[in-house]
Amino acid sequence: MQEFLTALSEAIKSTTLLEYFAVLMGILSVYYSRKENILVFPTGLINTAIYIYLSYRNHLVGETSVNFYYTIMNIWGWIAWSRMNNEGEGLKISVSTNREIIYQLGFFAFIGTTYYIAITQLKAHFYPGALPLPDAIASAAAFTAMWLMTKKKIENWYWWLLTNIICMPIYFSKGLMLTSVQYLVFFIFAVLGLKEWRIKLKNNI
Repeated sequence: MQEFLTALSEAIKSTTLLEYFAVLMGILSVYYSRKENILVFPTGLINTAIYIYLSYRNHLVGETSVNFYYTIMNIWGWIAWSRMNNEGEGLKISVSTNREIIYQLGFFAFIGTTYYIAITQLKAHFYPGALPLPDAIASAAAFTAMWLMTKKKIENWYWWLLTNIICMPIYFSKGLMLTSVQYLVFFIFAVLGLKEWRIKLKNNI
C-alpha cells in the first residue's frame, strides 16, 4: 500500500496542467449530469477535446475515438436538451423499453467487437502499447452510455459505471494517475446520479 501511495504521489506531481484542467472539466461535467443541468455539455466538450490528444499520445486508440465521439455527442446532447416540445417542456428522464434494451446490448456488442478487432490489428502493426480487450470494452460501454445520456435514459448510468470500472486500471497502467482517480470520482458520481435520477423519475420531474 505504501508503494502504491508513493507511486501515486509521484505520478500526480508529474501530471501536466493540461491533464489537471481536463480532469476538472470532466468532474464538473459529471456533476452537472447528476443535477440534470445542461452545463454537462459545454464542460464535457472541453474535457473530451483535451482527452482526444491525451489518449492518442498514450496509444489508447479506442479511447481516442471514443473522446472524438463524445465531442460530437456533447454538441448533439446540448441541442437535444435545449429543445422544447409544444407544451414548452424539455426532454424528460425515461426508462428504456425491453426492445430498446436489446438494441443497446446489440449496439454495445457490435462496437466492442469492432473495436477489439481494430485495436488488435493496430497493436500488431502500429501501437504496441495498445490494450485491445479493456480498451474495446470501455469504448463500447462509453459509446452506449453517451448515446443514452443525450436521450435522458436512466440506463445511461449503468453503462457509465461499467465504463468507469474499466477505465480506472487502463489509465493507471499508462501512468495517468490523476485521470485514473478521476474515473474513481466519476464512478462515485455515477452511483449518486443513478440514485438522483431514480428519485426524479419516481416523482415524475
